[in-house]
Amino acid sequence: MMGVHQPQAELFSYQVNLEKRVRLDHPLRQIARAVDFTFVRAEVASLYGHNGNESVDPAILMKMMFLLFYDNVASERELMSVIPERLDYLWFLGYGLDNEIPDHSVLSKARCRWGKAVFQRLFISTIQQCMAAGLVSGDKLHVDASLIRAHASKDSVIKSCPELIAAYSAAYQVAEKKLNDPADRPCYEPINDRMLSTTDPDAALVSKGGLGSHPAYHHHRAIDDAHGVITALESTSGSIAENKKLMDLVQEHQQNTGCQPKVVVADHKYGTSENYVACHQKGLVTHLGDAKAKAAKLEGIFPESQFKYQPKDDTFLCPTGKTLRRRRYIKRQRVWEYAAVKGVCTECPLRAQCTRSKTGRTLSRHEHADILEQCRAQAHSLAAKRDRGRRQYLLEGSFADAANNHGFKRSRWRRLWRQQIQDYLIAAIQNIRIMLARSILKPAASAVIALEKLVLLEVGHALNVIGALWMVYHQSDDFGRI
Repeated sequence: MMGVHQPQAELFSYQVNLEKRVRLDHPLRQIARAVDFTFVRAEVASLYGHNGNESVDPAILMKMMFLLFYDNVASERELMSVIPERLDYLWFLGYGLDNEIPDHSVLSKARCRWGKAVFQRLFISTIQQCMAAGLVSGDKLHVDASLIRAHASKDSVIKSCPELIAAYSAAYQVAEKKLNDPADRPCYEPINDRMLSTTDPDAALVSKGGLGSHPAYHHHRAIDDAHGVITALESTSGSIAENKKLMDLVQEHQQNTGCQPKVVVADHKYGTSENYVACHQKGLVTHLGDAKAKAAKLEGIFPESQFKYQPKDDTFLCPTGKTLRRRRYIKRQRVWEYAAVKGVCTECPLRAQCTRSKTGRTLSRHEHADILEQCRAQAHSLAAKRDRGRRQYLLEGSFADAANNHGFKRSRWRRLWRQQIQDYLIAAIQNIRIMLARSILKPAASAVIALEKLVLLEVGHALNVIGALWMVYHQSDDFGRI
């Protein structure tokens, strides 16, 4: 006889056990075992008073913001409406079926009260756990950056003279101080001198890929070579060039891991003279792409390699044998400029193949040219090309994972300090997932190995006992009679 279920709401239910409703291999179970979210209580205890209404447990608030990016929930309002429907969320938060879910506004208030330091501490703790699990080598570092579209429309950007933009941004900060919680300290830094977004003044107007300009932030990231663990990050305005943060990321990696990197890997945007010299001074092997090699070259014009440098008298010889002498020092670029005597280039028969300038050909030589030559030799080595190939899928894969699974490419909130919180949360989640995938998510295999070792140990012990008994029996009189 076919049964037909009659749906009917139960008046009472005394046998709902969330511990049994959430499967044993659920990812949130493993996250709960791997991450201690209660650390936040000690971190923010000084920010709460001793009288008045009790707040929501800070550990629960941290877990809620973790879920917001872990499952890429569209908004905090939606998260609060989804929590009562998800038994795994309720179990993870420590709630029961009848517990009241707080309003979504408690999350924004908690961020304003706590600041970014608590989330940075969560990120650093995931690095330490990955190191304890043997997932960080620390000697080879991959560096790159990615643009993040700000939570602001292009229509919010105003354009004016630098003086009016500076006055407007100052007035914006004064108004914000009155509206925000005292713990919320504005962190505005001048970005574009002539343009400013009225809704998010920390975001700079950036154009990339022919898609038009829009307010954006720059996310700078460094990952370890062993398993792609994120060891350092920095969030800046979109107007900050990515190659300006290379050494800051190297220093942050050293602080977070306690390991001095030996090799730095990045694309050609980082292969500037400034970065080459800075890496050499810190004893780093530079597997950076060469920005100079990527620069556009004029067709039909002699390259600089055709000019021979004479170290004895600090001059260059052009293809026709004429001498180019040091003329001046350019402080901003830290280079010496070389040129021929006036009139030499004008009368040269190879002028059309050498320069298109009316005044003649000029060359520049960096003040640390010997160091640059050594670093560029490292950059063009076979090992450097192999490392840059690995960086392409390792680091780009890290960005793609963050974008596809955790809402990385779009800011949820406004202002730079909130963007830093978002980046810390996403990076911490990615590190936890790497840790779970590499170690904790494979308990069955480790249990089998342990069981095999135990069986082999017991079998070996049994064989030793049998051997000993055989020797005793062999030496006895009974064995002789047989």
